[in-house]
Amino acid sequence: MSDSQTTDPQTTDPQTTDPQTTDPQTTVAELRRLIDDFVDRRDWHQFHSPKNLSMSLAIEAAELMEHFQWLSADESRKLAEKPSRLAAVGEELADVLCYALAMANELGIDLSTAIRGKIAKNERKYPVEQYRGRFGPEDGR
Repeated sequence: MSDSQTTDPQTTDPQTTDPQTTDPQTTVAELRRLIDDFVDRRDWHQFHSPKNLSMSLAIEAAELMEHFQWLSADESRKLAEKPSRLAAVGEELADVLCYALAMANELGIDLSTAIRGKIAKNERKYPVEQYRGRFGPEDGR
């Protein structure tokens, strides 16, 4: 979502108004409602087909990746020490999550169930005993 799409006088940016994080108090359901209300007030459900949302999500993910392009792994971690760059990354990450939540809304996917199921599948696929500290089977560590 571009800046013009995300600017809404009825919402505030907690990163700029409150230095404390709100993640511990915010539920997935609240975020889904926030996105649904935003989309609904603009009559954008007509544009939010799964095809369009998946494309938008990929575009925003690419914009997120641009912030890390050409950086080493260490440099990418140090980005957290640069408030203006971190804020820009936060905006792109928010765009990715907004489109993911919008897709879950449109398709009726329960994200908690989907994530728990995916983690359970990955637990079986990547047992801790075999993969701790390794990125995959070709990692000979």
